[in-house]
Amino acid sequence: MERKFFTKPEADQKQRVPPGQYLAKGFPVLTYGETPQVSTDNWLFKVWGLVTPKTFDWSDFMSLPQQDITADFHCVTRWSKLDVQWRGVRVTDFLEALEIDPKATHILQHSYGGYTTNLPLDDFARAENFFAHTLDGEPLPAEHGGPMRLVVPHLYAWKSAKWINGIEFLDHDESGFWERNGYHRRGEPWAEERYAGR
Repeated sequence: MERKFFTKPEADQKQRVPPGQYLAKGFPVLTYGETPQVSTDNWLFKVWGLVTPKTFDWSDFMSLPQQDITADFHCVTRWSKLDVQWRGVRVTDFLEALEIDPKATHILQHSYGGYTTNLPLDDFARAENFFAHTLDGEPLPAEHGGPMRLVVPHLYAWKSAKWINGIEFLDHDESGFWERNGYHRRGEPWAEERYAGR
């Protein structure tokens, strides 16, 4: 059954696939709880905490620089997908629209449905990270986090919050949903940081 949906990386792919990972033939959907259904007409994104508070609606976000981005995707459940085609807004471009307090060291992502996950600000503010609204040329489906999700390619995918609707800027690390339930605080795939204590 595994061979039908997952394969071992080829020799020329091994440098891109972290230890213990298999390549997914499709794009698996893993979600805890119900899938929020949010239209772009009703979608709002807020920033608060150690930042000048600001609220973006969909048109505000679409007015930011848009990029086509190809990135690999690694799930903590041991599958990876290479060369995923996205379109969205780079985190670095988004941050230029904000006034962040220099005391901020971490963020907490907030999502429709109540999901949260943490990131050090240094891990968040990397050029390869982006907010995605398009997958393979189509609007991002709800099951993959649409209408908008964060994508953080260098960490396991639970750090890439689906259905994102806010960022809280903090001067300390604050655990999110999976971090409170035994997952690693950072989630580095190449170090296999899956669970707390690793």
